[in-house]
Amino acid sequence: MAEQIGRDDLVRALQAGQEAGRAGDRVTACPYPSGDLRRSAWVRGSASTRPLPDEATD
Repeated sequence: MAEQIGRDDLVRALQAGQEAGRAGDRVTACPYPSGDLRRSAWVRGSASTRPLPDEATD
Protein backbone atom coordinates (compact mmCIF):
# COMPACT_ATOMS: atom_id res chain seq x y z
CA MET A 1 0.00 0.00 0.00
CA ALA A 2 1.17 3.55 -0.71
CA GLU A 3 2.57 5.68 2.07
CA GLN A 4 0.08 8.10 3.61
CA ILE A 5 1.21 11.71 3.35
CA GLY A 6 -0.32 14.01 5.92
CA ARG A 7 -0.73 17.74 5.99
CA ASP A 8 2.22 18.07 8.36
CA ASP A 9 4.44 16.29 5.80
CA LEU A 10 3.35 18.76 3.12
CA VAL A 11 4.01 21.74 5.40
CA ARG A 12 7.50 20.43 6.19
CA ALA A 13 8.21 19.92 2.48
CA LEU A 14 6.97 23.44 1.68
CA GLN A 15 9.18 24.93 4.40
CA ALA A 16 12.18 22.88 3.25
CA GLY A 17 11.63 24.17 -0.28
CA GLN A 18 11.54 27.74 1.00
CA GLU A 19 14.81 27.22 2.87
CA ALA A 20 16.40 25.70 -0.22
CA GLY A 21 15.16 28.57 -2.37
CA ARG A 22 16.61 31.15 0.02
CA ALA A 23 19.90 29.24 -0.03
CA GLY A 24 19.93 29.46 -3.82
CA ASP A 25 19.46 25.75 -4.47
CA ARG A 26 18.07 24.77 -7.85
CA VAL A 27 14.65 23.16 -8.13
CA THR A 28 16.37 20.00 -9.32
CA ALA A 29 17.74 19.61 -5.78
CA CYS A 30 14.30 18.49 -4.59
CA PRO A 31 14.71 15.30 -2.54
CA TYR A 32 11.26 13.89 -3.38
CA PRO A 33 10.53 11.64 -6.38
CA SER A 34 8.28 12.58 -9.27
CA GLY A 35 4.63 11.93 -8.49
CA ASP A 36 5.06 12.56 -4.75
CA LEU A 37 2.81 15.30 -3.36
CA ARG A 38 5.68 16.48 -1.18
CA ARG A 39 7.63 17.25 -4.36
CA SER A 40 4.89 19.63 -5.47
CA ALA A 41 4.94 21.32 -2.05
CA TRP A 42 8.75 21.56 -2.06
CA VAL A 43 8.83 23.11 -5.54
CA ARG A 44 6.04 25.53 -4.59
CA GLY A 45 8.02 26.58 -1.51
CA SER A 46 11.18 27.05 -3.52
CA ALA A 47 9.37 29.09 -6.17
CA SER A 48 7.80 31.32 -3.52
CA THR A 49 11.23 32.72 -2.65
CA ARG A 50 11.99 33.82 -6.21
CA PRO A 51 11.40 37.47 -7.09
CA LEU A 52 8.72 38.23 -9.64
CA PRO A 53 10.03 39.52 -12.99
CA ASP A 54 9.06 43.11 -12.18
CA GLU A 55 10.82 42.82 -8.79
CA ALA A 56 14.10 41.51 -10.23
CA THR A 57 17.08 43.81 -10.04
CA ASP A 58 19.85 43.98 -12.61
